[in-house]
Order: sequence, then C-alpha cells, then structure tokens
Amino acid sequence: MKRTVLSFLVASALATGAIAVTSAPALAATAAAATQGSPSKLVLDNSQRVLATLEQRRPEFTKNRAALRQFISGEFSQMFDRDYAARQVLGRHGRGADDADVKLFADALADNLMQRYGSSLLDFNTKLRVRVKSETALPRGLGVKVASELIRSGGEPIPVDYLMRQSGGTWKVFDVMVEGVSFVQTFRQQFDGELTHKSIRQVAADLRTGQLQADAKR
Repeated sequence: MKRTVLSFLVASALATGAIAVTSAPALAATAAAATQGSPSKLVLDNSQRVLATLEQRRPEFTKNRAALRQFISGEFSQMFDRDYAARQVLGRHGRGADDADVKLFADALADNLMQRYGSSLLDFNTKLRVRVKSETALPRGLGVKVASELIRSGGEPIPVDYLMRQSGGTWKVFDVMVEGVSFVQTFRQQFDGELTHKSIRQVAADLRTGQLQADAKR
C-alpha cells in the first residue's frame, strides 16, 4: 500500500494527475470548477488528456521508453512550476540563490525523477478516478489547494491534494500531497544533508551523473 502511494506521488508530480478526474456534486455546482482556466478545470482537462494519450500509446510507450519520457517531460513542463517547486525543495539552502543555479537543480531533479519513476505511469489502472472534494485558498495568498480522493475499485480512497499557484498568467502545480505526504517535503528532507556541505550546482551535477538519486520511498 505504502509503495503504491509513494509511486503515485512521484508519477503525479511528473505528469500532474495522470488519472481520470470527476467532480463531486458539491464542487460541480461552484463557479470555480465551472470556470475555464480554474485550477480544478485545469487538473480535470490535463488528467483526461494524459489518460487518453497513455491508453492510445501504451503499446508504443511500453516498447519505447524514450517516447514515454518525452511525453511526460512535455506534460511536466506545461503543468508543473518546477523552478518554484525547486526553491521549496531547497528550503533554507535556496534563500538568495541565483536563479540559474535553482534552474539547474530543478532540471536535474526532474530528469532524475523521470529516469527512475516515469515508467510507473504505465502501471496505473486506467479505471482509477479522482473525486475533487474542494478548492480552497492557501494562506498568505500563496495559491490554492485542490483536494481530491483517488478512487480505487475494492480499496479505500487515497487523499491526493494539488497545491497550485499562478505563474505566467496560468495556474501551475508546485506540490503534490498523497495521504499527507508532500513531494516538496519528501525531497527537502532528502537533500538537506547534501546541500549542507555541497553547493546547489554540485548537487545538481550529482543528480545528472546518477551519483545522487532522488528517492521517493524515503
């Protein structure tokens, strides 16, 4: 169970909702869910597109993992605010850091995750659904949280929350929380020790070369 949740955490961060999303009745009636370009609507549209593509191209992706990585990378770039998320992962080590260094770390982390966990998207049961429960503002105007539940056949629902902010005129995800486990917090804890005695550029280089692996199972 835990392994499934953590794998979903990583894959969700990579493709931002590669599962079918259905609105709960209470949310469906709200203006937020109905408005084009709202966080809930973006999660819904992206999820349906990713799910349909995975199904249509599953045989190709199974044989050609490079094509799968290219597809995931495109979705990741479109919906995930990787530089902002990277600053959150860096935490205290990112304060005052050069934007170029943060981008190096963000790109290296994303590529490392795609190499290690991207293929897990093919293992998802396409009958999975997510019930969107609510869309609420985050404190201090930081964005919104789209709270949802992963609905599985014969299993208890798994809480999955998307934290989103406006970036470049659109809503983008900067953190994914599964059963309360945060993508940002998981990797902040992992990299804290490395960043204590290495520069951001050095840690990024270690991720690139494989000397350091992003571990979603910590």
